[in-house]
Amino acid sequence: MKAVPKVNIDGLYLEDELVDDTFTGVVPFYSPVLPISNGPEHLDTVINVSNASTGDELVDREPAGYIVGILVPPGLFHPRFDLEAWREYEDSILAAEAAYQEALSEWNSTPEEERGDRPVLNIPPLPALWIEGLTPEEIERITAPQPQAPSELDWLGTELVARELEMLEIRRQNETLGAQVAGLELRLLSLEGSPSEGGETFV
Repeated sequence: MKAVPKVNIDGLYLEDELVDDTFTGVVPFYSPVLPISNGPEHLDTVINVSNASTGDELVDREPAGYIVGILVPPGLFHPRFDLEAWREYEDSILAAEAAYQEALSEWNSTPEEERGDRPVLNIPPLPALWIEGLTPEEIERITAPQPQAPSELDWLGTELVARELEMLEIRRQNETLGAQVAGLELRLLSLEGSPSEGGETFV
């Protein structure tokens, strides 16, 4: 078993699907079959999926998407399988096979002594079928740096810095108050040491 891409009808990648290792190409898949209800007496009537090749009910069903046997290349934000390019590639293979069969038939009908080299089937190279499904604007929007909520560690760091700043401010205020108190004490001491006009000292 291997995982291959599953796309919607527009070719946009949906998810991976497990398939057999030999799976190749592109095949459609269909939405789940729902019960048909034309009235209370028909509640148990369902479409038989096993009769998909012969049942008239399924002839007009539209595919819900495709299972693609071509891996998605790396580097795409929302891969889209180019279904139109795939159909053109399939047509080119059919044209190459038809040209080969015609050349081979002509080669076989030519006498051996007049034959040239046997015709070779030239299968066209597989084009790049996976393309980017997002517009440049959408890619720019999802790749732009997103603002991140601060983590608990960031919050704790911010709180710690704020507390340290508060402590520095309190220390500065204490130093200022201490200097003012020391200045007042010096002034009081100087006033106590100098006599007044009446021989008394001011306290």
